[in-house]
Amino acid sequence: MAITTRGPVPLTLGCSIPLSALLASASLLAAELAPSDHPPTQDSTPVLTIEHAEQQRQLSLAEIESLPLYAVEMAHPEGLEGEFLGVLLDDFLVEHGLDDSERLRFIARDDYTTFLSPAEREEKTYLLVTRFEGIPLPDHHNGPLMLTVPADIEAVLDGSEPMTRWIWAITTLRAR
Repeated sequence: MAITTRGPVPLTLGCSIPLSALLASASLLAAELAPSDHPPTQDSTPVLTIEHAEQQRQLSLAEIESLPLYAVEMAHPEGLEGEFLGVLLDDFLVEHGLDDSERLRFIARDDYTTFLSPAEREEKTYLLVTRFEGIPLPDHHNGPLMLTVPADIEAVLDGSEPMTRWIWAITTLRAR
């Protein structure tokens, strides 16, 4: 008995997932930062507390996005898949006088913490994410801010690179 089909049959790799779907998701893994043409937000709601030199100040999304914006298409390990938009961490630190800090401590809403030293910041390009798919990150979707390393996404997803420097739901940055 012969099996006939009408129209093109999707090519698969020994499983039920069409090759085109695998290739599309692979392109999200090969994350490359690129300058964005998105306009900066005008949202003046405070989202980040910076603690430095015994002082505290609050920054809004508009203040954070006053720097050049960058975009990257990727699949985040926590499930979000699409365009992430934000500012380069190094640009942010320079703008706010924090680039000479010996230690940065990022603190999430649930008190999860990660630290970055100057040497770690020199090794990789970090993106301080402010938006997903053009919309500010809502609190219930890992917002208001995330710290990611887009060039590491493939290695993080396959387990060959830890995601110990990735953090989401950032509300506080302590610089020492």
